Amino acid sequence: MKKHSSKRQTARARIDARETGTTVGLDIGDAHIHVAVLNQNGELIWEGRIRTREVELRRWLAELPTSVVALETGPHSRWIAAAARQCGHDVIVANVRRVRLIYGGEIKTDQLDAEKLARLARADRKLLFPIEHRPEKEHADLAVIAAREALVKMRTEAINMVRGVVKAAGARVADCAAEAFTGRANEVLPALLRNALGPILEEIDGLNERIREYDEGIEHLARTEYPETELLTQVAGVGTLSALTFRLTIGSGERFSRSRDVGGYVGLRPKRDQSGERDPDLGITKAGNPRLRRTLVNCAHYILGPFGPDCDLRRWGLELARAGNRKGAKKRAIVAVARKLAVLLHRLLVSGEVYEPLRNSRGIPGKAVTAA
Repeated sequence: MKKHSSKRQTARARIDARETGTTVGLDIGDAHIHVAVLNQNGELIWEGRIRTREVELRRWLAELPTSVVALETGPHSRWIAAAARQCGHDVIVANVRRVRLIYGGEIKTDQLDAEKLARLARADRKLLFPIEHRPEKEHADLAVIAAREALVKMRTEAINMVRGVVKAAGARVADCAAEAFTGRANEVLPALLRNALGPILEEIDGLNERIREYDEGIEHLARTEYPETELLTQVAGVGTLSALTFRLTIGSGERFSRSRDVGGYVGLRPKRDQSGERDPDLGITKAGNPRLRRTLVNCAHYILGPFGPDCDLRRWGLELARAGNRKGAKKRAIVAVARKLAVLLHRLLVSGEVYEPLRNSRGIPGKAVTAA
C-alpha cells in the first residue's frame, strides 16, 4: 500500500513539474474513479484511481496542471464536472451511450475506459457527443416530478397486489380511478383478508394524499417559475405535468437549432442500419430521457384516443394508423404522433405562438393533413 502511494505521489509531481497540455480521462464508479492522464504527445504518463469523495477528488484536481478532463454521464457526473471546472480545467461530459468504442469493446475494464475517454477527448471532443448538465434549480425542480412518479409507481404496485389477493379469494375490485380504489376495495374485501390488506389500503390513501400535494406543488411551480409552460398546454392532451416535464428536460429550447431535432433527442426517431441495397425498418432508438419519452407517448395516446379533439395532429396520426393494414400500424402511429408532438411543443416554446389545432387543414373538416 505504501509503495502504491509513493508511486502515485511521484507521478503526480512529474505531471506538475514537466507537463502541459495534458488530457485526463475519468471512469467514475461509486467507490473509485479510475484515472488516465495523457501528455501533449498522447503518451500515458499516469494511471491510477481516486476514491469517489469530493474532498479527495478536489485535492487531486487542484494539484493537476490545467487539463482537458473527460468523464461519462452518470449519477456523480454533475458534481465532479462542477469540481473540475472550479479547479480551472476544461471539462467534457461524454454521452457514453453514443460512444460504442467505450461501452461495446471486447475487452472492457475501468482503467481502459478511462484511457479511451482521454484519447477520444484529445483527438476530437465531438467524438464523445458532449452534453451540458441542466442548471441546479431546474435539476431540483425536475426531482419533484421524479418523486411524484416514484409515488405513483408505489401506489400502482400496492393496488395491483390488493387486486390479486382479493381475486384469489373469489372476489373482485371493480375498475376505478386510483383515488377511488380503497372505497371500492373495502366494499368487497373478505373478512379474513382485512388484517392483511387493511394497512395496505391505508397506505394507498396516504399515497393518494401525497400525490395530490405533489400535483398542487407542480401546478404552483409551473405557474410561478415556468409560465412558458402555458404555451404547451394549449395542445389538447398536454397537461401541466407533461408541459413542465418537457420544459425541464429539454431546457429553454435554445439548445436545439431546429425543432425537428427534438424527436431524435428523446429517442423517438427510427434506428437506421443501411448497407448497400439493405435498409430494413427498425424500431426507435430510445435514446435520451425515458420519462419524457413516456410522457409524450401518453399524450399521443390521448390525442389518437376516443376523447382526443379534432386537430391536424390527430388527423395525421389516424391516417397513419389506417395506412396499409400493416401489423403494428397503430403503435407506429402513436410513436409518430409523439415525435411530431415533441417538435410542435418545442416550436411553441421557442416562438411563443398561439396554437392553431387545424392550421394545416385551414379549419376545413375532412381535408387531408400532410406530414411536416
